[in-house]
Amino acid sequence: MRTSYRLLLASGALAVASLFAANRAHAEDKVVKIGILHSLSGTMAISETSLRDVLLYAFDEINAKGGVMGYKIEPVIVDGASNWPLFAEKAKQLLEQDKVAVTFGCWTSVSRKSVLPVFEKDNGLLFYPVQYEGEELSKNIFYTAEAVNQQATPAVDYLLQQGKKKFYLIGTDYVYPQTTNLILYKYLLLKGVPVENIGGGLRMDGGKVVSAGKYVPFSHTDFQQIVADIKQFAASGDACVINTINGDSNVPFFKEIVAAGLTPADCPVVSFSLAEDELRSMPTKDLVGELGCWTYFMSIKSPENKAFLASWKDWLGTESYPGVVKEKRAVDSPMVLSYDGVYLWKAAVEKAGSFDVDKVRAALEAGVDFTGPGGKVTMQPNHHVTKTVYIGETRANGQFKILKEFPDVYGEPFQLKALDEKLAALGK
Repeated sequence: MRTSYRLLLASGALAVASLFAANRAHAEDKVVKIGILHSLSGTMAISETSLRDVLLYAFDEINAKGGVMGYKIEPVIVDGASNWPLFAEKAKQLLEQDKVAVTFGCWTSVSRKSVLPVFEKDNGLLFYPVQYEGEELSKNIFYTAEAVNQQATPAVDYLLQQGKKKFYLIGTDYVYPQTTNLILYKYLLLKGVPVENIGGGLRMDGGKVVSAGKYVPFSHTDFQQIVADIKQFAASGDACVINTINGDSNVPFFKEIVAAGLTPADCPVVSFSLAEDELRSMPTKDLVGELGCWTYFMSIKSPENKAFLASWKDWLGTESYPGVVKEKRAVDSPMVLSYDGVYLWKAAVEKAGSFDVDKVRAALEAGVDFTGPGGKVTMQPNHHVTKTVYIGETRANGQFKILKEFPDVYGEPFQLKALDEKLAALGK
């Protein structure tokens, strides 16, 4: 009898131990896969690798605090390689093979438009963090990015207030610069700027302007003639340049601007794809006074930004991911909007009590918010984000001196139709 009791006791202890081990293994298996889809090679790597890095930082930060509803984030990283059709293939891989709950990715609008049909077909979620042209709304994409009315038009308003009367439009030849500059062309007309004071050229179709500005291909390096045209355009004074060049072409563009003797005092350049991160690879002492317009600058003085920058620096000193550069790092708006997006998604998951795409989408559309390094961001029903806009002036150390801010700007993706209606009402 005693032997039987001991055997029963031993069997019970073994069962409890087995149950504990199973529960521990189950807890360790509680992971949620999240996709990172960025160009880690090619012309856009200069900008996009940092977005991968800040996403990994956000995931580690969340995992250290218990994860999302008790699930640890497992990143699945793929390289779009600055190859737009490849982005679609990688998106399909993330959704159909890796079964990710959400993806954070893309920089250029052409990469976003390449993956959009994939996310809609497979009902995936994409968070897109980079300033863009608008004129789009997908139920499968949430745009933490700056819309045109959160970057381009506030920048133009600021320049008009500074007395600028002539605007030269230049960008990379793809959808974001083309659409943004067409919007700005119409916006400038509405503000009373005559056509002859809008430089870069116009393309007509059927008597209608369908393109405004000068365009160069990705990775373009020869800006001598273009800068000569800008210098001639600016010779009469009161001129500025609206720059929507993307990627590493900004380096030779500004090198030529400096070589031509064009200074911010003569003709300031406001750039929409050039921020602290890209300035690391540029001679910033030659760019002092050039302008940027974003919804985050490292120079923001707030407790949230101070804590974020300190934690980011600590993480860089301890992380062990391959390919993450540790020295001379900077943070910029697309990085912070990527970071904000992770926390908005996390808030929506917790609000929904589920990782299910339809339930998370509904929670996002109902409104979630997060106070991050750039201030409070709030998701809107139209999948865009209300946030504060800042105008900044480049300093020699690669940072920006904040000149003006526009608080709580509601993201409006559709601009062209409204501008056409207003111009038609004025007979323009």
